[in-house]
Amino acid sequence: MLLHEGLGSIELWRDFPPQLAAATGREVIAYSRYGHGRSEQLHEARTTEYMHDEARIVLPELLRALQLDAPVLFGHSDGASIALIYAASIPAGATALILEAPHVFVEPLTIRSIELARDTAAQTDLLEKLGRYHADAAATFRGWNDIWLHPEFAQWDITALLPSVAIPVLLLQGRDDEYGTIAQLDAIAAAVKHTSTVLLADCGHSPHRAQTAQVLDRTRDFLATLP
Repeated sequence: MLLHEGLGSIELWRDFPPQLAAATGREVIAYSRYGHGRSEQLHEARTTEYMHDEARIVLPELLRALQLDAPVLFGHSDGASIALIYAASIPAGATALILEAPHVFVEPLTIRSIELARDTAAQTDLLEKLGRYHADAAATFRGWNDIWLHPEFAQWDITALLPSVAIPVLLLQGRDDEYGTIAQLDAIAAAVKHTSTVLLADCGHSPHRAQTAQVLDRTRDFLATLP
């Protein structure tokens, strides 16, 4: 099950889902969260608990509706954080986690990059480009950007949940990630017993796009170690 980034959607995974299916021999399912892609448009401001709500309310309901029992969760950025909260809250709910550029607390680097994204959206055609992938690109962008820049969100921190993650975790991050540092991965590895960490050269915030072959290889090898 693929869990997309803060501005992601089904379509923004592009051709990665079929590539992942071919590399692993597994069924791959992607969905657009509320307020993203062609799902229902966002009608209210997000709260600081929006990732907890996705992990503890929406994702369990979705898995039940799809009759999926303990899938492997592949999460990117916000999606990786949602996967961690889900695994910590529902111990038998997933078999393993594959996490690209996860966030477990807020860093100054992250805020600076999100402020830059806000300014870029105001000065360029970024929202028009996002409109190819979202029914209401402006609402999707504001829903992500506004909450991350809200003063209360500076205290967002899920590190206390990490010791409750009892399943294997593969961590993937670009060395040039503009939204987070290796401190995020270090915090996870220090608290979660079964972790493997991969740092990718010449790679920013989206390893599956920048280093597709390496991500596929590492994912296939990781899945081969599972019971």
